[in-house]
Amino acid sequence: MNEEIYDVTIIGGGPAGLFAAFYSGMREMKTKIIEYLPYLGGKVPYFYPEKVIRDIGGIAQATGEEVTDQLVEQAMTFDPEVVLGEQVVDMERMDNGHFQLLSSNGNIHYSKTVILATGFGTLHSVKLDHPEAVYYEEKSLHYTVRKLADYYDQHVLISGGGNSAVDWALELENIAKSVTLIHRRNQFKGLESSVTKLKNSEVNVMTPYEIKALYGTDGQVEKVVLSHLEDETKEQALEIDRLVVNHGFQINLEPITSWGLEMIDGMIAVDSSMQTSVEGVFAIGDIAHYPDKLGLIAGAFNEGPIAANHAKKIADPEDPVQHLFSTNYAGFTDEE
Repeated sequence: MNEEIYDVTIIGGGPAGLFAAFYSGMREMKTKIIEYLPYLGGKVPYFYPEKVIRDIGGIAQATGEEVTDQLVEQAMTFDPEVVLGEQVVDMERMDNGHFQLLSSNGNIHYSKTVILATGFGTLHSVKLDHPEAVYYEEKSLHYTVRKLADYYDQHVLISGGGNSAVDWALELENIAKSVTLIHRRNQFKGLESSVTKLKNSEVNVMTPYEIKALYGTDGQVEKVVLSHLEDETKEQALEIDRLVVNHGFQINLEPITSWGLEMIDGMIAVDSSMQTSVEGVFAIGDIAHYPDKLGLIAGAFNEGPIAANHAKKIADPEDPVQHLFSTNYAGFTDEE
């Protein structure tokens, strides 16, 4: 048991949590990050290491891995305590007002405030609903694209209709020998600019189609049969080398839902200070809910400092809430 008390403990080491850790360090708060995965970065380096990110201000484009590396370096500026491979399963307020956090491995952590930056909790890709899919998974059937080079000069089929499916189709267009994108509906849910780019690309777009049959040997898919959802006479067969399935994620918010926090639509309700219904507990990033929420990494970069500023007021009541920014922080300049 570690009885050391931290000013703020950030549960989640993804982009939102990492930037919050940096900012809380600027506020000279004793900071701890607890991350369920064995590395920092959250889902970005796992699901999207080579996907190009373009919606962060000041960064024209960078891969998920590049963005993660910079965020980790930035977060470590003030040497926060980092705990990896632990899932916090219980949170309890003690008599002195501090929080006791229990991890699944039995470790206990103490903190004056808590910032939840857990994303949507534990994410798992929705698997292809086909009895033979398991024979091809992680061999020639994938649920994300980790290495673009693996798709060079390949015939690729992508199934999905959201941003991920559209983005991967466009990314692979100039790498693969051919790219076919199928979707169960005629309309795609991706960003308008991306969908327009898709329509003007060389990607073979087929709607409304779904996968009916898979054929191959030794884990290598060689042919798929596609069924048309409106006209069965339009069934088609395609010879492919790679299959990418982007059918979304299964979200598991356990055990957070049992912590007594107000939830709205599967997210944690917060006020303008990013505080939850429990005083001293804040939520930022994908898990936080408030009116007109914008689910961008850039939005989470704003939410973290807001939460950190108000957490500072609780951890150190004599220190007024400040809106500190790095250009006026002496530690980053030659000024005394």
